Amino acid sequence: MIMKIKSLCFVTVILFFSSFASWAQGNDPIKNLNKDMNKSADHFIFQLSSDHWLQAPDSIGSKITNASRGFNAYVMIDKAFKSNPKLSFGGGVGISSSNMFFDKLNVQINGNTNSLKFNNLDTSARFDKYKFSTTFAEIPLELRFTSKPMQSNKAFKIAVGVKAGLLLHAHTKGKNLVDAGGRIIQSYTEKIYAKNYINSSRLSVTGRIGYGNICIYGSYAITSVFKDNAAADMKLLQVGLSIGGL
Repeated sequence: MIMKIKSLCFVTVILFFSSFASWAQGNDPIKNLNKDMNKSADHFIFQLSSDHWLQAPDSIGSKITNASRGFNAYVMIDKAFKSNPKLSFGGGVGISSSNMFFDKLNVQINGNTNSLKFNNLDTSARFDKYKFSTTFAEIPLELRFTSKPMQSNKAFKIAVGVKAGLLLHAHTKGKNLVDAGGRIIQSYTEKIYAKNYINSSRLSVTGRIGYGNICIYGSYAITSVFKDNAAADMKLLQVGLSIGGL
């Protein structure tokens, strides 16, 4: 299954590039367009998000807190098209992280069973603060529209695209061990690193809309957070703010 997902990511990226390459034939990008428009061809994009696991069973979803969040950072190259400078194609590389916070729940990512265990700790000792974190290296691709190409910091913007990623690392982090009543037993931090249950590749669809350097953005993962049969078929949804010049 992992090989199928990796193949899907690869094919999707190739098709995405090929589609826009074909569309641009006969409409070669203006090599000096970005220079003439007084903007650089490469930009940084930073994104802060509220993170959610869609299709999570109630036993898991009810334990996810509103503090769950993510951070993404990309360096992107923007290429406008000669026929319409308001349209451009963007591609780049970057890092995407997600931090899912749980209340009275333990995610046993270092287990040795076939399925991942989510342990309910309502009546047991637990960490006062607990999260499950993943970090992916990603390749984002976008088709963009800018209402004022020569004044991008004062323009309406919209972008749609895809991004393919590979898992770099995953871990859980617990802080301050407390008893069932919430009283501190011991103050310390525990980190456990393991990737056995987690999908090593991810394919997502993305969208951004905004004005100037600030946009509202969303990212929906087509692939599951966890491997087949390791856990329920949960998908990562990120919604938040995107800050950058594109």
